[in-house]
Amino acid sequence: MTTDSTNTELFERARKAIPGGVNSPVRAFGAVGGVPKFIARGEGAYIVDEEGKRYLDFMGSWGPLILGHCHPEVIEVVQNKAALGTTFGAPCRAEVDLAEMVLSMYPALEQVRFVSSGSEATMSAIRLARGATGRDLIVKFSGCYHGHADHLLVAAGSGLATAGQPSSAGVPKDFAALTLVLPLDDEEKAKALFAAEGKRIAAVIIEPIPANNGLLLQHKEFLLTLRRLTREAGALLIFDEVISGFRVAPGGAAELFGITPDLATFGKIIGGGLPVGAYGGSRQLMAHIAPEGPVYQAGTLSGNPVAMAAGLATLRILQREKAWTKLEEMGALLEKEVKAALAGVTTPWDFTRVGSIFWLSFQKGGAPRSAEKLDQNAGERFKPLFHTLLERGIYIPPSAYEVMFLSLAHTPQDISTFAGELRDAVNATAAA
Repeated sequence: MTTDSTNTELFERARKAIPGGVNSPVRAFGAVGGVPKFIARGEGAYIVDEEGKRYLDFMGSWGPLILGHCHPEVIEVVQNKAALGTTFGAPCRAEVDLAEMVLSMYPALEQVRFVSSGSEATMSAIRLARGATGRDLIVKFSGCYHGHADHLLVAAGSGLATAGQPSSAGVPKDFAALTLVLPLDDEEKAKALFAAEGKRIAAVIIEPIPANNGLLLQHKEFLLTLRRLTREAGALLIFDEVISGFRVAPGGAAELFGITPDLATFGKIIGGGLPVGAYGGSRQLMAHIAPEGPVYQAGTLSGNPVAMAAGLATLRILQREKAWTKLEEMGALLEKEVKAALAGVTTPWDFTRVGSIFWLSFQKGGAPRSAEKLDQNAGERFKPLFHTLLERGIYIPPSAYEVMFLSLAHTPQDISTFAGELRDAVNATAAA
């Protein structure tokens, strides 16, 4: 319910009732300072805070809102489905319909299991990989974030990097010891690790488009090397497509690169703005999951009928609107206008994009492909820019290491507005 409280008053209340005043760390503006905006509503490409200020939104709730805020068809489906019941703890038609839609779109996927978050999806996929292979070791990459399960909070992505923590307190060392960490974009180190430990590795998990610690685009050849190494060792390749899935192509990064993983994890878009996650693979692998197999995973709200209906409506709209072609066109226009707008500025910057995901890197040396090459001073350069854009009505993620998103609700005029405000903000902060 919208009230007359200001953002500051709400934050003061929140800090008394909620750790840090937020329910997810980066929302606290800890990396940029200041008071977070409490959002009252969304309107297409815009959000409005509790004080009534309107912002052109390029955060998109961290990725789910590929159609923009409050798409009328999705809202109608949610309202109609909620009127019939919000949860049953029993199977419903909507989860079958969405499962069939997901399987029809993602390469070589034969079965999928729905959960309630991307973190839950990756946690479950790891458990499945260990159960199916009988092995314990997991390989991940520094700069990739796969949720907050204990065994994956090792050299994680932006939320932790922003806070200056390499891992989380509360994670036993014995858990972390079963997770081996490699740098991105380094084939030789991957080959060396598999030569030494290949027969003990259950799975390699990677964001095929790393987008949690900047947009660290990988060469296709690196991903092909991982595909070959895992097959040769009898290990599984897991693509974490929580961000990239159904955004960069109908079949996510797997379709974009032409590389089929053994397991894939999803979230965000397939919930249509409601909490959801999923993991899937071949029928043979998924047969290890209870009740068919010995790998246990369950959830009270898994396959929630309202979330399933919202996700199904979203995917149908994307297909009907030929959304991926439109988003690529808009992304190309954004890239052109931003590069033109910043052509003469002296502040170090770079622009990285894949489809409707983009990242402005304010670091020397251009956009990196690995976390080890991130410029830690970029955060300091980003702070004043973030607040200047916020004052000018542009909402972007409150971290130098987070990506931004376009939606179908954004227009060419929105892009021109963003490019112009970005140019003025960069010049203003450089002169300050």
